[in-house]
Amino acid sequence: MTLIIIDPGHGGTDPGATYKSYQEKNFNLAIARMVRDRLLSKYEVEVALTRESDKTINLKSRTDLANAIKADFYLSIHHNAAGGSGFETYIYNGTVPNETVQLQSTIHNKISTEILKKYNILDRGKKRANFHVLRETKMNALLIEVLFVDSEKDLKLLTTPAFITDISTVIADGTASAMKLPLKPKPVDGTLYKVIAGAFSKRDNAETYLNMLIQKGFGGFIATTVVNKETIYRIQVGAFKEKGNAEVLAEKLNKAGIETFILVEKGNPPVVVPEPVPDKGYKIQGNAVLSAEQMDAYTRTINPGAPDLAALYLAHSKKYSIRGDIAYAQALHETNFFRFTGDVKPEQNNFAGIGATGGEATGATFPNASTGVLAHIQHLYAYTSTSPLPAWEEKVDPRFDLVTRGSATTWQALNGKWAVPGSNYGELILSLYKKMIESTLAKIEKEQTTLQTTLKNLEI
Repeated sequence: MTLIIIDPGHGGTDPGATYKSYQEKNFNLAIARMVRDRLLSKYEVEVALTRESDKTINLKSRTDLANAIKADFYLSIHHNAAGGSGFETYIYNGTVPNETVQLQSTIHNKISTEILKKYNILDRGKKRANFHVLRETKMNALLIEVLFVDSEKDLKLLTTPAFITDISTVIADGTASAMKLPLKPKPVDGTLYKVIAGAFSKRDNAETYLNMLIQKGFGGFIATTVVNKETIYRIQVGAFKEKGNAEVLAEKLNKAGIETFILVEKGNPPVVVPEPVPDKGYKIQGNAVLSAEQMDAYTRTINPGAPDLAALYLAHSKKYSIRGDIAYAQALHETNFFRFTGDVKPEQNNFAGIGATGGEATGATFPNASTGVLAHIQHLYAYTSTSPLPAWEEKVDPRFDLVTRGSATTWQALNGKWAVPGSNYGELILSLYKKMIESTLAKIEKEQTTLQTTLKNLEI
């Protein structure tokens, strides 16, 4: 049977690339484990890892192990750093058989087609280098640099569990395709021991916890089930036919401070979770069409003393793919054009009425206008998306975790959620936004008329 050795780069006292609190070694190990699990669960293959945990292993020991067990393929998992972005693969820059070149091409191209295009990742190409693990191995060897740990764009993906799952799956399937691994026969129904590292009623909490597991070097994925008519999101770290193997993994997790339990399933049919009905209306996520100058100008037609906040709305909303000009219209609605005639006062910098639930509840207070605008955008993001906040962003919305994530993807879907009863809340915001656009168009038409008249009367 084909034997593949997977090498999670670095480990122990060697963290590899580091940025903020993130260490390359943990990403390497998490992805390596998930690639191994995918290969073992789907294909007829044997897989070994150069390290199973966060331990220090020198390069010679890694290649000596691969050579000693006569592996058929050596796959080294790494992440890049030092100013850049994107994905690349390496083979040895000396003499290699054509088979090595073909293996690199097959795996790289599959990842490029199924992952890089999906996530808009830069393809840095198929490369060659004099790396020890490529030079000293006696079998075909490939080193993958998944993404750059010190790139904010790349790090956002690396801290998104869905991406880690996707890239691990495609690396495994690409390897199987390159090595021509046969599929495993369809398993016979029987007892399966699943190692579960947590169960949550909210998906965003499950994603946050899974991301923490990834930072500690463990893989896994979120499995959805229904218990007593309630959707539960379980974090599954492994599944085994032998109870003893499940107990070994559970013990490793427990030693790492992660509480686990083993779920025993005896061939019961999976629970089918119906797809949610998409919200109707105008999407909250998207691009703004009005400029900051146009938005501020419109506001001053109602309140000449209004502050210049439109630029902040456009800047913060762009990071979250929120329509910043409509969010600004929502702020106009909530603050009565920044005149603050309700419970919220100007010095609170609370332009979205966050926490102002009526009955003289004045709501949250923010230290400055920029933070107040960011809190507003994050609150919208909580409603419209199930993804975690960008890795570089501090959570400033005090009610972010109180929102049912993804429960309102359109402005109309905010009805009865952002404001209670608020049966036409979203429509009021969009109506105000429409007036902003109409006012801007009227001004543009007036300017065009003036320019055309000037051009017509111009004597040269």
